[in-house]
Amino acid sequence: MESASPPDRPVGRGAKVRAAVHAATLAELVDNGYAALTVEAVAARAGVHKTTVYRRWKDRESLVVDALAGQAAADVPVPDTGSVEGDLRALARSLVAMVTGGSGPALLAAMFSGGAGLPEIAEARQQVFGDRLRRARPVVTRAVERGELPAGTDPGELLRTLAAPIYFRLLMTAEPVDAATADQAVRVALAAARAGALTCIHT
Repeated sequence: MESASPPDRPVGRGAKVRAAVHAATLAELVDNGYAALTVEAVAARAGVHKTTVYRRWKDRESLVVDALAGQAAADVPVPDTGSVEGDLRALARSLVAMVTGGSGPALLAAMFSGGAGLPEIAEARQQVFGDRLRRARPVVTRAVERGELPAGTDPGELLRTLAAPIYFRLLMTAEPVDAATADQAVRVALAAARAGALTCIHT
């Protein structure tokens, strides 16, 4: 019994440290932005020594990238309401909830502000959005199979069209986004898809 516990403790402690440092990194991004983020501040917020952080991450760029990658890997439930309109509404509203609450502002701060031009951050940004698109593709493919959308509708194009008005308000015009914003995005995306404007252009 006792011989099994020592190997388990470092694993659990390591996982807890990683989770705490990720949470602290995102919180620092929300409060202070990427430009002001330091490993020392992250360590203090996480309640660990800075050498603990440096043993796992060589610098703040690798720390932020890993925190973002962890967010990308987080489970994103794919709705299955039985209709494409219901599914897209659920997706759009969950997107609004994600980018306006919790760690959403931290993700946006890291991906589109101070460190946005760094190759590592650009790669993490592509990973986050690529992961979200892949997870949501079944919503569109099911709708095509049910005959709700034209054959050949491109899932990626439809999902980008759905998300675009939300991100435009957040990043360009700084307008508030809410459930009404999400529902309007659904109407626009569905109208474009049903008109055949979002079909695949590549073979």
